[in-house]
Amino acid sequence: MRFTYAEALTDPAYYIPLAQAAEEAGYTSMCVADSLAYPEHSDSTYPYTPDGSREFLDDKDFIETFVLTAALAASTTTLRFTPFVLKLPIRPPALVAKQAGSVAWLSNNRLSLGVGISPWPEDFDLLGVPFERRGARMNECIEIVRGLTAGGYFEYHGEFYDIASTKMTPAPTEPVPILVGGHSDAALRRAVRLGDGWMHAGSDGAELDRLLARLDELRSESERKTDRPFELHVISLDAYTVDGIKRLEDKGITDVIVGFRLPYSVGPDTEPLNVKIDNLRRYADSVIAAVG
Repeated sequence: MRFTYAEALTDPAYYIPLAQAAEEAGYTSMCVADSLAYPEHSDSTYPYTPDGSREFLDDKDFIETFVLTAALAASTTTLRFTPFVLKLPIRPPALVAKQAGSVAWLSNNRLSLGVGISPWPEDFDLLGVPFERRGARMNECIEIVRGLTAGGYFEYHGEFYDIASTKMTPAPTEPVPILVGGHSDAALRRAVRLGDGWMHAGSDGAELDRLLARLDELRSESERKTDRPFELHVISLDAYTVDGIKRLEDKGITDVIVGFRLPYSVGPDTEPLNVKIDNLRRYADSVIAAVG
């Protein structure tokens, strides 16, 4: 089992010391949240809060995802970083490939690229990308990012993007794992067909079991080999005890994402940095060390 530390929507000055503390404590990786801007007026809802509210994002500081990841990687030596998740289809995929490849090269391959579709039309409007057919656009984006980070010449001719034979250097010396987030059936299919793994955004145990069963079903039907590495990154209450970790391992979970504060609260995060570090260290001592 690998352990990912999650902290978001807090003082940006905390992220470097938190990453350094997580590395020292024995975590494998750290999540990096992604958000571009907050519209003053919107009818959109957030799919992962009970009432669909997105007010928790208002006035929260977000450093651009690749900029923050590069800074954290430069401040650590072994800790991996995973955007959770990068809103991929609102961005030019060739630019994402250049950013991801550069961060992976500079960090000695310590980047896993978590990707998803923004639920908000305003994100697409902001960057001048049509909201319609966003799923099909997402599929092309994944293929392009994978192709352009591979190191050789790559060309692509799709519905949305047309790329002549092109090479980007420096290329990562190892493939950048692409992890697909989302709970819809389309997202699960995308993870199996195009991804190296799946990222769970949180749910109760019964829903997680349903999602895992569906992934198993899709993988058994897939033309891609089912014995290839396929990462499962999940949020679960079972992750907070040693026995729970063993239960998750039995389900095939490869990575657990743990945090110690509810990020969906409205208003500023008032938890001091030293308390955050104490919390991540306490978990490392009681669970990570015990699991070995």
